Amino acid sequence: MTLIDTAEIYGDGRSEKLIGRVIAGQRDRVFLVSKVWPTHVSGNGIARACDASLARLGTDHLDLYLLHWPSREADLSSIVAAFETLRAAGKIRTWGVSNFKVGDMEDLFRVPHGDRCATNQVPYNLGNRSIEQDLLPWCERHGMPVMAYSPLGGTGASLLRDATLAYIGAAHNCSAAAVALAWTIRSGNAIAIPEAGSAEHVKENAVAFSLTLTPDELRALDAAHPAPNR
Repeated sequence: MTLIDTAEIYGDGRSEKLIGRVIAGQRDRVFLVSKVWPTHVSGNGIARACDASLARLGTDHLDLYLLHWPSREADLSSIVAAFETLRAAGKIRTWGVSNFKVGDMEDLFRVPHGDRCATNQVPYNLGNRSIEQDLLPWCERHGMPVMAYSPLGGTGASLLRDATLAYIGAAHNCSAAAVALAWTIRSGNAIAIPEAGSAEHVKENAVAFSLTLTPDELRALDAAHPAPNR
C-alpha cells in the first residue's frame, strides 16, 4: 500500500514533481518506483534521466528503477551496466524492466548481471490473463515477481462492472475492485499496483490483502474469464 509508481514520461515530469511535493518530509514511508523512457538510454542517458527524476521527486534515491519499454537505442548489456552503476552509487536500490516478453527476459538474463533484474512490470488482470501463457510461469521459475499494472482493467475498462466480481464482492461485503485485486495477487507471485483516485479508493483496495477467495469463487471467475491455453 505504500508503493508509489511513476515515470519520467508521465505528464512530462509533472507526475514526479507532484509526488515529490506529496512525500516531502516522509520519504521513508514510501517505496518509490520510477522508469526511464527507452529513447533515453544511450550514452550516459540513464544516469542523466535518473538524476532528473531524483531532482523532480526531491529524493536522493529510488527504491526501484525500471526500463519503461524494451529499447533499440542501446544493447541490454550497457543498460544493465548503467543500472548497476546507479545501484553501486546508492541512487537506486534495485532495478527492473517493464513490458518485457519472455524472449526479452531471456535476452536480458544472457548479459552480465542481467539476472539481478528485480521485476518485470506488465499488464495483468482478470480480463487480461495473457501473461499466464508463458511470461508468468517463466518469472515464477526464476523466482521473480511480476508487477501487475492495470490490475483493475485500465482506463475505460468494463472489468469492475463484471457480474461475477460484483456477486463475489457482495458475498464478502466488499467492492468488486477488492475482489479483482485479491485475484491478481492470489499466487503470491504478483504485485498489484492499482490506480486510486481518492482516499476511499485506497481503503477499498486495501481490503484485498485480507480477502481469500474460495476455490468455488476462483472457479467461477475462471469460468467467466478463462485462462489462455498454454
